[in-house]
Order: sequence, then C-alpha cells, then structure tokens
Amino acid sequence: MNKKNCHYSCTLNEVCHEITVGFVGSMTQEYISEGIPLLRSLNIKPYKLDLTNIKYISKEFHQKIRKSALKKGDVVVVRTGQPGTSCVIPDEFDGLNCSDLVVARPNPEKIDSYYLAFYLNSMAKQYIGNQLVGAIQQHFNIRSAKEMIIHLPSLNEQLKISKVLNDLNTKIEVNNKINAELEAMAKLIYDYWFVQFDFPFDFAQGKPDPNGKPYKSSGGRMVYNKELKREIPEGWEVGTFETIATIIGGSTPSKAKSENFTSNRYMSWITPKDLSLNKGNKFITRGEWDVTDLGIKNASLKIMPKETVLLSSRAPIGYLAISREEVTTNQGFKSFVPKENYSTEFIFYCVKNQIPKIEACSSGSTFKEVSASTLKTINISIPDKGVLENYNNISKPIFKKQNLLESDRRNGINSRSDLPQHP
Repeated sequence: MNKKNCHYSCTLNEVCHEITVGFVGSMTQEYISEGIPLLRSLNIKPYKLDLTNIKYISKEFHQKIRKSALKKGDVVVVRTGQPGTSCVIPDEFDGLNCSDLVVARPNPEKIDSYYLAFYLNSMAKQYIGNQLVGAIQQHFNIRSAKEMIIHLPSLNEQLKISKVLNDLNTKIEVNNKINAELEAMAKLIYDYWFVQFDFPFDFAQGKPDPNGKPYKSSGGRMVYNKELKREIPEGWEVGTFETIATIIGGSTPSKAKSENFTSNRYMSWITPKDLSLNKGNKFITRGEWDVTDLGIKNASLKIMPKETVLLSSRAPIGYLAISREEVTTNQGFKSFVPKENYSTEFIFYCVKNQIPKIEACSSGSTFKEVSASTLKTINISIPDKGVLENYNNISKPIFKKQNLLESDRRNGINSRSDLPQHP
C-alpha cells in the first residue's frame, strides 16, 4: 500500500481475507419451504438486506455448497441486475448461503465492512460500470472486483464515516416507516370518503362536517347515476378528469442540438424513466435532464406549476408523482394541473384510483398509450364543495409531511456521495 496524507491506495484484494462468488448453477430444484436462507441478487439493496421473496435450501445442500456460506461482516455485492449494489451481512444472519453474488471478506485491521459497502455503493459505481462483461446479461466478475483500486482513509477515519452512515441509514429507515404509515392513512381516508362515500356529515345541519357521522353507513341519501353505473351521494355530480384539472402533454426537444439541454439546474424535464427511478416516492423535484429556454421554445414545451400531478401515459402507463417545482415533461406524460377548488391531493388519488380504467382505455400496437382525449372521456364523481374543503384540510398536512420526509431521505442519500468519486 502507498500511504499519503493518511490515505491509502490499494486493490480490494489486498484488504480482504478472501473474495469469492456464491454458488453459480441451477437452484430451482433445491428450493424448499423452510431451511437455510439463500440470498440472491434481488435480496441485496444498498446498505441492507431485503428478505422479500427469500428462498431456502436444505442443510444437506447448504453443506454441499459450504464454500459460498456467509459470515457476519461479509460484504455481498450484486453481480447481475444492479451490479455493485452492496450491503454487509449483519450478525443475526451469520451462516446463511448465497447464489451468484460476489462475496468480500474484509480484513478488519485494514478496512471496515460498512465503509467498504459505502465505497462500492457510491464511489466505485463508475469503475464497476466500466468492468461489466457478458453479451446477453452483463455481470461484474471476481477478477474485476479483486483488481479494483480503492482509496482508503485511516481505519479510525473509516470507522467514524461508517458510524455517520449507519446513523443516517437508521434515520432513513425510520422515515420510510413513517412515510409508509402516512401513505396508508392518506389512501384510507380517500377510499373512505370517495369510494365508500363515508365522509363525515352533520345530518342535523344537512352539510359535511369533520366531526359528523359517516354519510352512507349512517343512512345518507344515495342516488343512482347512469353514467357512472353506480349510486353516488345526493348532490354530487358527474364529470371527467378535465373537470378537475387541465390535462397537458409533453414533448422532446431534439437531442441532436446540445443547446436544448443543460446539466445545470434550470427547468426540469421529466421522463417516465425518472419516475421509475423515483419509485416509492410520491414527490419529484427533477429528472436526469434540464431543458434550456431554447429547448422549451423548440419543442413548444409547456411549463407546469409545482404541485402538478404527473402521470406516465406510455412505457409504462401508471407511474404517478407530484412536482415540487415547475416542470416540463416528455411526450410520455399526461399531466394534471389542478383547477380552482380541486386540490393536488384529491386529484392524485382520483387519478390513482382510475389507473385500471385508464389502462383498459389505452391503445397502440408497439406499446400501449393513453391519449389526453381519452382521459377527458373517463367519468368520475365530483364531490360536494364542502366535502372537498374538509378533505383538503385533512389531507394537505399528510402530504406536506410526506414531502418533508422524502426530501430528508433524498438529502440523506445525496450526502453519502460527499466523498470524491472513484477515479
């Protein structure tokens, strides 16, 4: 190793007792309902294990492939799918097995396991991307892992960084749990009020009231509507998405003209890919690209205000997000700018609730797409103004809290890349 200003440059192989790979081969016939947990690529997320869809193998087969058995402190690295994604095997999972993963067993006197996972998830991304091999399905191999040059601060400094990162990850996990609970609450309120029609109602005063009784289950008058083919509360009307929002499509400036785009913050230009990467979040600030004034002009892009509901209308249909700032989009979107008296919160779930119908109305030979004209024909129930006002008073604080939690999580993730990237 070369020491310089308390930092080291070395290969990954020099700071690990061993670098190997999990069992590679057909596994389907070995899976059983209970037994030794077997980690696969889909179980490895940045900095943590995800035991969703975990598979199990017998003790006999575990013993047969014992070379790929894992120990606490090992760093497992995805080879195929999302190459480089890494996490540390915690103490409670000592002894499980794995399939088709790079396994690094750090020398604790040279490198901290959690620091290595951080390094692989962030600073080594470019290196790993450049080392992928395979014609059909690219993967990261052991040789590339062993030869990877890493730059290390002193062990004491590594431990300090790891503590900060672990504390940050713990905070993010707590925020994720709170956000999931808020999402469940927000959806339940919408369904309770606008699907089951049990919004709170003061029957004595004959008007919606946040302290009232549930409307339908308390005997509120329902009227059959032919267009919706169902009963709706008396006084409610029928409309379309166009009743509650202005529907706007997007477009793509020519990428042959570099002056249409900028890597600097300017005007966000969102694509369905950005929403796929944003999956699990309700809000989005910007995408991979920003467009310039020239790009906006050349593509006749419409700038939409913050709190616009973005719906991917093709490839695929159904991704949803709310813009934190003014945005533009490509042609893969139909966006909903709220009209007066209709909130972003109401429109978001109104659209989300109609996704199955939107998909059913899509068309196209190469890929399915839904047009603005089609969206304008989908009938929805239009609630009483008082119901909407009460709903907004309850839902807006929930959405605001979710926005703050997601922003906090995003800032936390960004802070992991404060160190310089791998050369």
